[in-house]
Amino acid sequence: MNERSFILEVLMSDDLPSRGERTRSDIIQAAHQLFLDHGFHGTSMRQIAEKAGIAVGGIYNHFPGKEDLFAAVIDAYHPYHEILPAMKAEIGDSVDEYVSRTAKNLVAALERRPDLLNLMFIEIVEFKAQHLPQLFARIYPQFITVVQGFTDKQDKLRPIPVPLLVRAFLGMFFSFYITEVILAKHLPPALGQNGLESFVDIFLHGIVEPDSSKEAE
Repeated sequence: MNERSFILEVLMSDDLPSRGERTRSDIIQAAHQLFLDHGFHGTSMRQIAEKAGIAVGGIYNHFPGKEDLFAAVIDAYHPYHEILPAMKAEIGDSVDEYVSRTAKNLVAALERRPDLLNLMFIEIVEFKAQHLPQLFARIYPQFITVVQGFTDKQDKLRPIPVPLLVRAFLGMFFSFYITEVILAKHLPPALGQNGLESFVDIFLHGIVEPDSSKEAE
């Protein structure tokens, strides 16, 4: 999916977008690319207007300022648009199967988004992640609903609160994704083999070898 189709899918309703909606979409697309190329502080509203093909004043018809525009870019291009469908796509007959397939779906989805890490680094470095709490509060209940629907059908899980389970899984997944993107080419071959499967195995079964003597009792 290219950027234009992605942003239009986010912004479009069931009806065809109005002229104002199309202009807003063009502004967000232009800002997204320029923020990636130059960072937030290195991008001017004039540059965004030129790339979007409108006058500078036209931006302010849709956004009060540049920071509001960046918040809209974060919302439109945030990975939850890929993560939630990937989590919903797999149910699985067992916990192991569900977690393994979901992790693979997430990796595949985010591999189609090479812009993601740059955008997140801009948010973290230039804004100290100030936009993420509000976004998190809005999308977190959706993650809870997806995982709750699965855990209700399983009998192998420990009695771990669902919010903690979601946080642990996403933490495991993003730590793999980030280190894979940044370090994959520099890791020794032994560490790069079956990396995702190893992460999933550790998430599911931990790092402590079962005590066979206790199991025998």
